[in-house]
Amino acid sequence: MGRDHKKLLNRLEHFRKAANMTQQDLSLAAEVSRKSINAIENGVYVPSTVLALKIAQTLECSVQDLFQLP
Repeated sequence: MGRDHKKLLNRLEHFRKAANMTQQDLSLAAEVSRKSINAIENGVYVPSTVLALKIAQTLECSVQDLFQLP
C-alpha cells in the first residue's frame, strides 16, 4: 500500500466523536500517543492489526466499521 493511505476509507474520527472522545481520550484508552491517533485519522498512518483491534474495542465497533477498502 505504500504511503497512499488516502485510498483507505477511514471513519475513525466519526466513531471517536460519536463516542464523545477526544483524540487524547482515545489515545490513553488504546495506549498510543495522541499524535498516532491524529496520524491515523488524517490518513498518514495505517494502524497495525493489534492497534486497530484496540481502537475498535475501545469504540465498541468492528475494525471494518472503522477502516474499509473502497
